[in-house]
Amino acid sequence: MKNIREIKLKNLNNQAFIRKQVKEIAKTVGNGTAVNALSGGVDSSAVTMLAHKALGKRLKTYFIDHGLMREGEPERVVAFFKKRGVNVQLVKASSTFFKALKGKSDPEKKRQAITDTFYKTVFGPLVKKSKAKFLLQGTIYTDVEETIAGIKRQHNILAQLGIDTKKVYGYKVLEPVIELRKPAVRIIARALGLPKEIYNRPPFPGPALTTRVIGEATPARIALVKKATCIVEKELAGIPAFQCMAILHEDKVTGIRDGKRQFGNQIEVRCWDSKDAVTASPTEVPFSILKKIARRITSEMPSVVSVTYNIATKPTSTIEAV
Repeated sequence: MKNIREIKLKNLNNQAFIRKQVKEIAKTVGNGTAVNALSGGVDSSAVTMLAHKALGKRLKTYFIDHGLMREGEPERVVAFFKKRGVNVQLVKASSTFFKALKGKSDPEKKRQAITDTFYKTVFGPLVKKSKAKFLLQGTIYTDVEETIAGIKRQHNILAQLGIDTKKVYGYKVLEPVIELRKPAVRIIARALGLPKEIYNRPPFPGPALTTRVIGEATPARIALVKKATCIVEKELAGIPAFQCMAILHEDKVTGIRDGKRQFGNQIEVRCWDSKDAVTASPTEVPFSILKKIARRITSEMPSVVSVTYNIATKPTSTIEAV
């Protein structure tokens, strides 16, 4: 890809990379200020710590609570980074995002709605208020690769699509880990002193649970997939997989509950083995665990009558459903 060269894992010198990025961030921002959005994922967490090392108090970090994260996640992440001296603020904005998502079922339209709402409606005004001229974000090499190839539009891809962020949004975007894929970012996060719960955290998409709801992402449907996510992640916690997830399908299916026909929801479980997210294969999860997941979901979530497990590889499938 033009102007971006991947740093292969075998060529990565983590301490040299950290020194270089900290120096470049400090030099670019100068005596000014910068902002970034923290999600708690390994990419944004690594960028937050790089920028914190470079700028200290001149970095303003926001956690945008769009209502699409895991249960209790915004509060946990904010508390964690505050303890490490990061100047982070929790911003409640779920109603704004759900309003933007209303009536949208097409995957690209949902992603675009989140991008526009995040950058223009919610985050943009915060950046203007801070008077910062620089935005740091955790774009990685795979995000750019999949977007440019037309596989999947990643919400954080802007400059690579010809968008002049300074002209459109009023700030310049800095992407310290854009030359790295996920495994390399994990190494950097660990070298930055972040704990295993963050540097080894399973990938979680920028558009969050909207990528795990096929069809319209209403508050009620997000609540369903949020509950299913808790069950799936807990039951698969002991499985050494790259990523696991629960997906809510759009079409309802026929089931039986209490001896009566029920037209209910369907949850698809996905669990992946992968090194870099470019290719992936379904994890061979013991059938006893899959059956337990199905029992828990159908008993704890009365509107769900069917639970399936994806067994297609990437390609032709993709890791996320939307």
